[in-house]
Amino acid sequence: MIIRDLFQKPIDRPINGVIKADQMDAASVWQELEEYVVTKQISEYLRRFFDAYLAAIDRPHDAAITDRMGVWVSGFFGSGKSHFIKILSYLLENLQAQNPETGEKRSAAQFFDHHKIKDAMLQADIQRAVQGTADVILFNIDAKADSKTDRDAILQVFLRVFNEKLGYSGDAPHIADMERHLVSKGALDVFKAAFAASNGSTWEQERDAVDFLRDDIVAALAQALKMTPESAGQWFDRARDDFRINIENFAKVVNDYLVTRPASHKVIFLVDEVGQFIGANSQLMLSLQTITEQLGTQCKGRAWVIVTSQEDIDAAIGEANKAKSQDFSKIQGRFHTRLSLASSNTDEVIGERLLSKTEAAHVLLRDAFAGKGDVINNQLSFVGNAVSLRGYKDAAEFVACYPFAPYQFTLLQKIFETIRKVGATGKHLSRGERSLLDAFQSAAVRNAPKGIDVLVPLYDFYPSIESFIDGMAKRSIDEAPLNPALQPYDSQLLKAMFLIRYIPDIVKPNIDNLATLCIDQIDADKL
Repeated sequence: MIIRDLFQKPIDRPINGVIKADQMDAASVWQELEEYVVTKQISEYLRRFFDAYLAAIDRPHDAAITDRMGVWVSGFFGSGKSHFIKILSYLLENLQAQNPETGEKRSAAQFFDHHKIKDAMLQADIQRAVQGTADVILFNIDAKADSKTDRDAILQVFLRVFNEKLGYSGDAPHIADMERHLVSKGALDVFKAAFAASNGSTWEQERDAVDFLRDDIVAALAQALKMTPESAGQWFDRARDDFRINIENFAKVVNDYLVTRPASHKVIFLVDEVGQFIGANSQLMLSLQTITEQLGTQCKGRAWVIVTSQEDIDAAIGEANKAKSQDFSKIQGRFHTRLSLASSNTDEVIGERLLSKTEAAHVLLRDAFAGKGDVINNQLSFVGNAVSLRGYKDAAEFVACYPFAPYQFTLLQKIFETIRKVGATGKHLSRGERSLLDAFQSAAVRNAPKGIDVLVPLYDFYPSIESFIDGMAKRSIDEAPLNPALQPYDSQLLKAMFLIRYIPDIVKPNIDNLATLCIDQIDADKL
C-alpha cells in the first residue's frame, strides 16, 4: 500500500485551506460547513458564544447583559479563527447552502447535528439562536479600507459594509444617505423608476458614477420627493459637502434601522483581522472601542461586533498603548466574550479533515508501529532545548498522524508565525495566503506515491512558502543544486535550516537535531 491509499478522502482533493470572508461560491460554502471540525475546544467556544448571545435575547432590558455585545477571537497564524467567525456568520444568518454537485440543500444549522456536536444542550441552543432574523456582515477590514492612516478608517469601513448590506451605495456615503432618506419617505422605488426612465440603465448599475449623472438624478429626485428641479438640484449639489458622520451618528443610523425591524432582529458585524489592521495605532484601537461602545449603548444588545486578532485583547491594547497612554478599559468591558484558539485545535482539524484513515490503513499502520515503534521514536528524538518536540506516544497516535510526526504540527505553527513576524516573506504569507492545512496537504501529496516506510521530512514543507520568500534567502536555496561543491542532499538540508532559522529557542540547529528533522525513512540511518 502507498501513502495515497491510506486516507478516507482523496489526499489531493481541493481543500480551501485559506478561509476568505468574501469567498461565497456554493462549493466553498458547502465544503466549509460540511468539513468544519467541532473539536472539544471549538465546542466550548461555541457554548460560550451562544450563552452570551442568547442571554441578550432572553434579557433584552438588562444593560449589564446587552452591553456585552463584543466578541474577541484571537489565535496564532493559521489557528482557524477566520474559519470560526465565518461559521458563526453562516449560523447566525442560518444560511441556505447547496451542494453544487448533487443539488442537495441544507441550512447552516442542519450541518451542526449530533454527528458534529456531541453536546445536546449546545445543539439545542444553536437551533434556538437561528430562529430569529439577522443582518450578518462578514468582512476582512484590510480589504474594505481605503486607508489605515485616516483616524476614521474603521468608522468608514463599518459604514461602508452596513450600507452595502442594506443595498445602498458603499463607495459614496452621501449617496447612501440620500437613498436612506428616500426609503424613509417611501420614495426610493419611485426614484429608481424615474432614473431608469431618464437614463436607460438601472440606478444600481450607474450610481457609482453619480458625478456624471447629475441631470438624471435631479430629475428623479424632483419626481420622487415632489420637489422643483431647482430645489432638487441644490439639495443634490450640497449633499457631498453637507454629509457628516461620526461614531455616535453611525450607531444612531444602525439603531434607526433596527427600529424598523422586528424586535428580535440583529445586526452583526464580523470583522476579520482587526488586530493586524490596527497594529500599534492607538487611535484606531480607540475608534474600535468607541464604535463598540456606542453600538452597545444605542442598540441595546441588538448590534454585535465580533472580531479576530492575532493577539488576545489585552496584548492588542498593550501594543496600541505603547505610543500614548489611553484609557481602553471600556473596550475590555464590551468585548466580554474572549475566545483564544490554541494549537491543539489545529492539530485536531488537520487530523480529521486531511489524515483520516481507512480501516485497512488502521490495521496496516498499527502493525507497522507494533514492529518498529521503538525504532521510529528513536529516530525522532531531539537533543538540547528541543526535548519537548516528541514522537508518537502510542500506536493510535501513529495511525492518526502518519505520514507526519506529532512534533511537526507544533513546530510548523511556530515556523509560520515566526517567519511572518520577522518579515522573511512578503505580504501574502502575512495575510494568510498560506495555511497550515494547505502546507500539510501539499507535503502529503508530495509523498503520496511512496510506500508506508517513509516519514515526511521538514524540508518537504518548504515549497508551501517558497514563492513568498523575499530576496537573498530564496536565491541561496535556489542556487544550491547548481553549486558543484555541494551534494544533492545539501539543498534539502538548506531548506530545513531556513525553516528553523528564527526559532533557536525551540530547536537548535545542531547536527543531531537537523538529522532528526530530515528523517525521511523509518529505518534511515541518522549518522
